Amino acid sequence: MPKNSPTRVALIQMSCAPDIHLNLDKAAERVYEAAAQGATLVCLPELFRAQYFCQREDHALFDIAEPIPGPSTDTLTRVAREAGITLVASLFERRAPGLYHNTAVTIDRDGSIADVYRKMHIPDDPLYYEKFYFTPGDLGFKATQTSAGKIGTLVCWDQWYPEGARLTALRGAEILFFPTAIGWHPSEKDEFGTAQYEAWQTAQRAHAIANGVFVCSVNRVGHEHGDVTFRTTAADGNPATVELHGPGDHTPESGIEFWGGSFIADPFGRILAQGSHDKEEILIADLDPKLIEITRQHWPFLRDRRIDAYEGIAKRFLD
Repeated sequence: MPKNSPTRVALIQMSCAPDIHLNLDKAAERVYEAAAQGATLVCLPELFRAQYFCQREDHALFDIAEPIPGPSTDTLTRVAREAGITLVASLFERRAPGLYHNTAVTIDRDGSIADVYRKMHIPDDPLYYEKFYFTPGDLGFKATQTSAGKIGTLVCWDQWYPEGARLTALRGAEILFFPTAIGWHPSEKDEFGTAQYEAWQTAQRAHAIANGVFVCSVNRVGHEHGDVTFRTTAADGNPATVELHGPGDHTPESGIEFWGGSFIADPFGRILAQGSHDKEEILIADLDPKLIEITRQHWPFLRDRRIDAYEGIAKRFLD
C-alpha cells in the first residue's frame, strides 16, 4: 500500500446457486463491476463456487475440489489482469489424492498468483462439518506484498482467534481479509440471531483495534441446503452433469440462512461500510494507510506488548 495513497477496497457479498460454473461466472462479473467503481483490491466470500456443501459429509463432493493453479484460478487470474485489480478468492483445493484444503488465493493485478493461504482453524459443528473435507493449513499466518499493499488473509473460523490476526499483523499486513460463510440455523435465529451476528462482528472489530489494522469481512447471503451441480466426464467419455442434494427436507426450517452483514472496519474499529443481511451487494471503502500510523501512535498496543511473558500462549491450557 503506497504510504500516502488510499486503497479502494470492494467486498463481493453474493448468493450462491447450486451450479458451480454459474457461481464462478457471477463472481467474475461482480469483480468487473467493483473495478468499474474504482476498486483496486477485491475479496470474494468463502468457497463462493458452490453452495455451502459442508452441511453434510458426502465423499462425492470431493469431486468439486481442484488444484491450484487450476480451472478457477485460470479464470480469476484473467479477470484480475483484465480488471487491473488485486483479488482474494477462496477455493476448495485438491492438493494431492486424499489431501484437501480450504484455501484463499491472492492474485495480483498482473494475473500472477501472489500467495496462497490455507485455512488454519477447521470447525466441526452441526451443519459445518468441515473437518470431513479440509486438512488444517500448514503454511502458517502470512502477510503478502501486492500492488495494492501488504495484506493478510484468514478464512471464516480463523476470525474468532486473536492469535491469527495478531501474527498476521506482526508480519506487516495492514489490511486483514476474512472471506466467510456463516449464518443462522433457522430454528435458532429468533432467540440467538442478533447476539450471534453481533459477537461475530465484535470479535473482528477487536482485531482491527488490537492490531491497528483495517479488517474486511465478506460473507454470502441466501438460504442454502448445500445443493451442488457440476459438469464432468462420464465413464464413456461423454459430458455428464452431476447433481448432489443437501440433507433435510429443504423447508425454511432446514439448511442455513447466511446472514450477510459483510463489513469493513478501520484501525479504530469504526465501521466504514456495512452490508445488509439479505441482499447481494458490493461494499466499497477507501482505506487510508495514514490512519494506521496515527492510530498506533495514540494506542500503542504493539509497543506495550510484554513479549517476555507470553510463553504460555502456545499451550492448550494452563493448569
